[in-house]
Amino acid sequence: MHTAGIIVSLFIDPSEKQIEATKRLGCAAVELHTGRYADATSPAAQAEELEQLHRAGQFALQTGLVLHFGHGLTYRNVQPVAAIPGAGELNIGHSIVARAVMVGFTQAVREMRELIVTAK
Repeated sequence: MHTAGIIVSLFIDPSEKQIEATKRLGCAAVELHTGRYADATSPAAQAEELEQLHRAGQFALQTGLVLHFGHGLTYRNVQPVAAIPGAGELNIGHSIVARAVMVGFTQAVREMRELIVTAK
């Protein structure tokens, strides 16, 4: 893919070892898996997972990777992740599509965008 000029990104856990491996493979970007954060069952567990995402995100940026986040992000939990410095992209398709069933895509996207913009 690199030789064809395709920008490569890997979807990985927020781990320094996986980030280092992503960089060694020559990828331009990394998407950190936010599932453990999204699935956390207590505020303390969620805060711990958010801190791990923050640390891993900063490490990814320091290694020169473009930083993305995704999986399990919703209207209720997106803002703390969106506020992580350097977050370039958030993948939130499922939540937006589910909300769109009730309010339509234009409104669903508008609402999510507002949450993200105000978090930064």
